[in-house]
Amino acid sequence: MTTKAFMLLLRHKQIDDIIRAEQKKRWQDVTRIQRLKKLKLAVKDRLHRLAGVQGHQRTA
Repeated sequence: MTTKAFMLLLRHKQIDDIIRAEQKKRWQDVTRIQRLKKLKLAVKDRLHRLAGVQGHQRTA
């Protein structure tokens, strides 16, 4: 695993932890949760693109 992939996985987990903490609150900030979910999805997309690039490099 590359450092970049590790950092993206770490960021993905951090965002997930923040979302869970926000959802446990009595008065949730729905807008913040939506923004965090979009950010989490963007990080996940970057991970998939990175994995695809690394997969092509291994076969070449």
